[in-house]
Amino acid sequence: MKVRVLGCSGTIAKDGRTTSFLLDRDVLVDAGTGVGDLSLDEMAAIDHVLLTHSHLDHIAALPLMVDGVAALRTKPLQIHALQATIDALKAHIFNNIIWPDFSKIPTPHAPFISFHALTPGQILQLGGKQVEVLSAVHAVPAVGYAVNGCQGYWVFTGDTERNPALWERLNQMAVAMLVIETAFSNCQASLAKRSLHLCPQTLSLELDCIAPGKSYPIYITHTKPAERELIMAEIQRLKQAGPSCLDAHSIHCLQAGQVFEL
Repeated sequence: MKVRVLGCSGTIAKDGRTTSFLLDRDVLVDAGTGVGDLSLDEMAAIDHVLLTHSHLDHIAALPLMVDGVAALRTKPLQIHALQATIDALKAHIFNNIIWPDFSKIPTPHAPFISFHALTPGQILQLGGKQVEVLSAVHAVPAVGYAVNGCQGYWVFTGDTERNPALWERLNQMAVAMLVIETAFSNCQASLAKRSLHLCPQTLSLELDCIAPGKSYPIYITHTKPAERELIMAEIQRLKQAGPSCLDAHSIHCLQAGQVFEL
């Protein structure tokens, strides 16, 4: 399985793209502004979109992508998300005010998009890939995803704060790569807690939940551009401060444009 990082920034800035990952050619995980770097043919090849939640940085490009490739597709683009996320998209995006309701256009029987509700713990088979829906703890209903590749699971936490259920499940898996958000620096720890995001000190507590003996590469995502260097420096200081869970893992800052083979 090929994982292409289209965007991994917490917000936009020059050369910054918000969250989106392309799995092989046909599955998109979140639809942030990184989708805009795909060609029309690449967008038209996507059959499934997996959304973690309804926040703008994770869905901003979706309505524009649908509009851009509608004429090139012969079947609806399938959008998979929590029912609460689907309800938000219908109420606030595809509502014929902000954007056309492509779930009923050109006809209700042959629309450009279709919505498919999912629940945590559910396992999907999409384009030959097995996808497990993981729990997340965020300001709105949210999930993460684990996708099984040849080398193990590619895991994306989505936006989340402290999440015991996630680690209980991950400790049962053969994880090949973990992409985990750390949106704020420790200087913004109170804001991170209020908005249900991680900062380096809570990231360290979360990684403490990884079972002894398990080790896999960890990639930090969703950093705010103004704090990215500080966040990574704080993580490095935690690694150097003494024995901790951080020592057992290689930790990197995810970059748009990276491609991983799993």
